[in-house]
Amino acid sequence: MKTVSIEFPDSVFSALRKDPDEFAQEMRIAAAVKWYEMGEISQGKAAEIAGLNRAEFINILARYQVSPFQYTTQELAEELAALDE
Repeated sequence: MKTVSIEFPDSVFSALRKDPDEFAQEMRIAAAVKWYEMGEISQGKAAEIAGLNRAEFINILARYQVSPFQYTTQELAEELAALDE
């Protein structure tokens, strides 16, 4: 396991009303959600990055208004067309 250190001004924690540990956890979740949303990583990998299990990660996606399904418009159209055949 690797550790990454990032320095932030103290004012960041008070502005967000989070202690450093809460802030770090929220950063992990936000990064995992964004990378998942962009299609860079799978749900399983995103959950691992966020420090959650997949069910917890899927629930977090709703909080961020991100779909748990990774379909492009083209892929969705193809899936729907296949249903009509």
